[in-house]
Amino acid sequence: MNKIAVSILNCDFGNLNREIEMINRSDADWFHLDIMDGIFVPNISFGFPIIRAVKSKAAKPLDAHLMIASPDRYIKDFKAAGADWLTVHYETCPHLHRTVQNIKQEGMKAGVTLNPHSPVGLLEDIVGDIDLALLMSVNPGFGGQDFIENTCDKIARLREMIEKKGSKALIQVDGGIDAGNIAKLAKAGADVFVVGSFIFRAADPVQTIRELAAAV
Repeated sequence: MNKIAVSILNCDFGNLNREIEMINRSDADWFHLDIMDGIFVPNISFGFPIIRAVKSKAAKPLDAHLMIASPDRYIKDFKAAGADWLTVHYETCPHLHRTVQNIKQEGMKAGVTLNPHSPVGLLEDIVGDIDLALLMSVNPGFGGQDFIENTCDKIARLREMIEKKGSKALIQVDGGIDAGNIAKLAKAGADVFVVGSFIFRAADPVQTIRELAAAV
């Protein structure tokens, strides 16, 4: 079953409890947490206090996407803060298999992300060990960017690889997703859709999430 993961990056942090409750009562499946350090990507988002605050109120799993350098240093901390899924970037992990195993040893689901310029073939030797493969459909660092059309072809190639390898990994897509392209991404083979600014800019976010979920 396809899933909607709501990115809180563009939510109203001054009314965080209200935003969490909105997601709780919506048809969304996961909370998506974009963790940025200002080193790997040119932006800083939020850290463990916010994650713990979300966890204390969330009625749905926390999906943490680490856009940070040296993510291995913080795996135990993200588990303690409440992450259920932990996704690291291929580009930041020189010992990726060990990183994935460390995430799993902490009891979390392990994911690996590829930047828009990184070919899906890079995942060939790890796709059988991961629970999720995240394809960035914008350059990571900021919400509200335009969708990169080549992502559809990458999804199709990754789906073919996953099936060939007998992997159970889900395909997640993040960046520029809205009502105009989500069905196309699902048709290409994506399973999980990260949506942020399109939801929080809507007049009725709950209805918008319902419509997105119905489209996939």
